[in-house]
Formats: sequence, structure tokens, C-alpha cells
Amino acid sequence: MPPLLEKNLAKTYALDRERLIETDIPILTVAGTFREDLKKMYGLPDNNTSADIVLSRAHFSMALGAATQAWGDKIDPKKAWLVDPTNYVSLKNWRNVQFTEFIGKTLARHSFLKYVKDIVDRFGRSKLPILDSITPPLLYLTEKIEKPILSFHIVSGNILAGEGKKVVQVVTDPHVRPEYVLHANLPNTRYCVFDEQTKLEFLEIAAMHKISVHPDKVIVTGPPVDPRVLRAREKKTAWRNGPLKICITTGGLGTNKPEIHQMLTQLLPQLRRRPSGYQLIVYAGTQKDIAEMVEELAKAEHISIGANHDQHAPLRLLYHPQILDANELLIHYGFPWADGFISKPSGDMAYDAVASGCFLLTLKEWGVWEERIREIFEQKEIARKAEVGHILEQLQALSSAKSSSSWVEHAMNHAFGIEKLFLLGNKKILEVVKNFDKI
Repeated sequence: MPPLLEKNLAKTYALDRERLIETDIPILTVAGTFREDLKKMYGLPDNNTSADIVLSRAHFSMALGAATQAWGDKIDPKKAWLVDPTNYVSLKNWRNVQFTEFIGKTLARHSFLKYVKDIVDRFGRSKLPILDSITPPLLYLTEKIEKPILSFHIVSGNILAGEGKKVVQVVTDPHVRPEYVLHANLPNTRYCVFDEQTKLEFLEIAAMHKISVHPDKVIVTGPPVDPRVLRAREKKTAWRNGPLKICITTGGLGTNKPEIHQMLTQLLPQLRRRPSGYQLIVYAGTQKDIAEMVEELAKAEHISIGANHDQHAPLRLLYHPQILDANELLIHYGFPWADGFISKPSGDMAYDAVASGCFLLTLKEWGVWEERIREIFEQKEIARKAEVGHILEQLQALSSAKSSSSWVEHAMNHAFGIEKLFLLGNKKILEVVKNFDKI
């Protein structure tokens, strides 16, 4: 039976369960809530100003990208359907979800607590209270599903695999945690990985834990990228002159806030110059405190924040309290417009930025997986570490032509020419799901 939920959520709960049963590709993730947008999708009264619980933009945006790949031009529940069981955690367990988000936000905003995060990553992925909270709704939602289920979070994948469900688990980064191989010996699991090196790492870790895995079950697909992000590259050319268009982004938990503050204090005064050498978009996601920080800094510098659609505005701010809407703002106004991104090299933002044809300056990493992502794009001459304390001088150097072209132009051209492995991940992932029994 469904847990105690408010009336409209109880309705969406039952409807989501039915859609997962009926759809061709059921997609599950654990990223947070999008309750009000769920109500809107089903034609129920919704509140567009209430705040979502967000644990990860990456696990949401990548799962949504796979659904969008399956849908085509418009949402079609028969082709694919995406559900996050966090939406249906019972009232008695709701504090566990809030506590998990609180831990994440606290760590994301205080770099000196990084060592605590490392402990959480080693111990807490399987022990944090959210695991027990999402298990009942996840099992209820998937109880009658017999088709392969596409999972974008290891927690949902492991729970379902342990229940005997057919699971295609996406290893979302070029890094394999031991939790990924837990059920890799089962006949009902398949794994999609970033590249050949990640596949080798997967097989090595499985061997170290004495888990037998047939290599054919681990399929190299490349990273999952929303097809709408890929379309953003089609109308771009590499920057040569004029204002340099930069998107500065936080993560789902508000990561890198101090670095963003430090850069804005240097860059915002430049926007008052005529002509200015820069235009900025700051993506605050669902983080109200970061949005307010941008507004306060802009006000102090007497700079107006332009409308989202104003491509000529010196400064724009993308913020919404709900993850679906915030993500759509980034897809519609960030990726098609920007020459470059300044972001931590996370699995969603870095993949998407490069796939959209942008150069990438990377902020402080939050784990070895992000270090590897940075290294991959550095080797491809698309990314460099951001010099946060001297970002203005760095941008001036990178945009200055030394001979025939600047590093910015050079990096963007490398992004335009990147291998198809980095562009077609979701297409290949869906093929794995459709051919599950042949693998």
C-alpha cells in the first residue's frame, strides 16, 4: 500500500506506477523531488513556488536526458517514463530526506569539511537514512514491471537488482565505486560505462571483490547527454571577438559557492565597461542563497540582471526553486548561448558543457571521479583549471590570440570535433535496454 501522502501526491503515485508498467522504457533515479511538476503533468493543482528537495542535479538531468532521447520531440509516456521514489517518501520518513539534503548542502558550501564528505562517500552511500526511506516507494512503483529498468543511481539499481528485476545500471562517471559491482554477477544486470578505461576498472574492482562478471555485460556507451544539449552546438561557431559569453554554474547542492563569490567580485565590475569584454549567466539552480548572493553583488556594482531571454544582457541569473524548471532554464538559455562554462567538473555539467561546444574552466573537484573528468577534457585541450583568485587575468590570457587563434577558440574547436563517444551516450544506453536479452 502507498505510504501516507497528501491527496494529490497519492494520485500521482498510483499513476506513476501504472505508467512505469505500461511504458517501453521505465527509468528510475534518486536525485530529489519534483512533486509540483508531477502534479502539473497529471493536470492536478500545483504550487510553482514551493522548493524541491535536491540531492543531485546530475542524477536528475542525465535520467531526464535519456527520457528525452526516447521521447523525441514531445513527451510520450508510452516510449519512456521517469520516476524518482524520493517524491513518495512517507511523511514519517520525510525528515531523513531533509537531513540528507542538509548534510550535502553543508559540505558543498564549506571546503574545510571535505574530509567529512570523503567519510560520507565511503560509509554513507549505503548507510544514510534516505536508503531505508526510498526503498518502500521504489518497490511499490516497480512491483509489476517485467521489462528491463534503466537506473541512473546505484541505490535504485542495487535495490531493484537484489529483487530480481532486470536492471540496466548507468555508471554515471568515469569512476567505479565498489557498490556498482555488488550485483554484477547476477544474470538480471547490465552496466553502461563511460569508456574502455572505466570498463577495465569495473572488471578489476569486481575481480578484487571476487565477483564474476562477463565482460559483455559491461558496455561502453559514453556519457549520457540530453539531446537538446547536443542541438545547442549546431548553431555555434568558435569565439574570436566580441564579448566572451560565460556561464558560471553551481551543482545540485550549491557546490563551489565561495569560489563563485570570489570570481563574481572580479568579473562584475567589468560588465560596467563600454564595451564590456564579457557577458555572464550565473546558474544558481534551486539554491536560493546563491541567487540572493548574485543579486546582492550585482546591486552593489549597480548592474541590472537581465531577463532570461535577453541574450544581450551583461548579466543573467538562472534560478528556480524546483529542479525540473531550473534544469530547463539551463538547457534553453545556458548551453545554446555560452562560449564557455566555469563549473566543477561534475558528470552532468562537464559532459553537457563540452557536448554543447563550450570550453571549460574547472572549479574545485569533490572526488577522484571529478578529477578524472577534468583530466580527460584537459587531455583533449578543452578544459583548464580555473584560477579563481585571478580569473580576470586568466580569461584575458586565454582569449588573447598568440598566433592565429586564442586558447578559447582552440578549445571550442576541439569541443566541436570531439569523438562521437561523448555525444551519443543516451542513444547507445537505450539500445542496451532494448537489446537486454541479447547481451
